Amino acid sequence: MTTQTKNLEVWLRGPVPGVPALLQPVAHALLQAREEVENFMHDFPEGLVWERPAGVASVGYHLQHLTGILERLFTYADGNTLTEDQLAYLYAEGKPTKTTTTELVQHFHEQVDKALEKLRQTNEETLTEVRKVGRSQVASSVIGLYFHAAEHTMRHVGQLLVTARVLRGQLI
Repeated sequence: MTTQTKNLEVWLRGPVPGVPALLQPVAHALLQAREEVENFMHDFPEGLVWERPAGVASVGYHLQHLTGILERLFTYADGNTLTEDQLAYLYAEGKPTKTTTTELVQHFHEQVDKALEKLRQTNEETLTEVRKVGRSQVASSVIGLYFHAAEHTMRHVGQLLVTARVLRGQLI
């Protein structure tokens, strides 16, 4: 990748290899999210990861949620229900742990990698198939779940970046 290409947002760098054409926007959003989290969380002070300025969700919560929501939405897209481990992770999101910021970021990166692999394995002919979501078994579709995974991820990345910026600003 050239320096000029690297400076472009992910969606302007061309297709993600192996990802079906209709799922390129999902892949681009997930890769953009990964880059933004990596860049902004570099050297983030450990002592601030669970702080909640003005009562908003902590940086730690967003990092946990980014990982968890991708796994859960892709589980539904596969036509599966959540496991007990996934439910336990969901209920623990936002609760402080001894996991470092670097480890939280790494877990998110790994989940993005898993999501991209799943996109590569997706047959475009299945995108409109109905999938059930949650305990209420609300109807969605494979493409609906993938799209929501991308937009929900980007929403939380934005919230994460603002919260982290506010917390860093308190150190000045």
